Amino acid sequence: MRIVSLVPSVTESLLAWGIEPVACTRFCEQPQLRHVGGTKDPDITAIVGLSPDMVVVDREENRRDDAVELARRGLRVADLHVTSLASAEAETRRLAELVGAKFDPSRATTCTPPRVRAFVPIWRRPWMTINAATYGASLLASIGVAVSHGDASSPYPTVSSGELARLCEERGVGVVLLPTEPYAFADRHVPEVVSATGINDVRIIDGRDLFWWGVRTKGARERLTGVLADLLG
Repeated sequence: MRIVSLVPSVTESLLAWGIEPVACTRFCEQPQLRHVGGTKDPDITAIVGLSPDMVVVDREENRRDDAVELARRGLRVADLHVTSLASAEAETRRLAELVGAKFDPSRATTCTPPRVRAFVPIWRRPWMTINAATYGASLLASIGVAVSHGDASSPYPTVSSGELARLCEERGVGVVLLPTEPYAFADRHVPEVVSATGINDVRIIDGRDLFWWGVRTKGARERLTGVLADLLG
């Protein structure tokens, strides 16, 4: 099959199954493959020109307008929607069936009694985080980590700098997890995060482990558990 993947998780899974997409996004971290723009700004004309058998998108990663336009131009679009461990397993299985691959599910539990609460910023200026209805929060919940803004109405709530420290204290936040994507948090951001949150325990984690699902999920759970082993007991 000639597949264009506009989802980093999908690109990684396809390659693990021995299937090389004819193109992917620049965020898929596969320099050997042709790039057709980003997840939010794909080059529709270039994709159509490749005459793919299928274009894979995900509602959390890609814009609906782009998916609609690809379908309008006559392309087959596989529209995935992942917001939890359970949906990640279901959608990865569906993807495997669509491309004729074999998928070995992670068999991860969906929830473990929380042992620690974490603030997980995904952006700064303004601070943005995740609620419980996201894949990243679901993955953390499976190892006993609750997120600070799990009850927020938006999947990706913003938090003002002036309120952040107070909210972290009120909600019993014990650790800040700094993922390396979508914002490229690094060691240089730690002092700013400590100042903004009032939390001294700040740990940088691989953003792909937190937000890329599919074949990565099982190993990601193990690696995140290792990072937080002293807090999880």
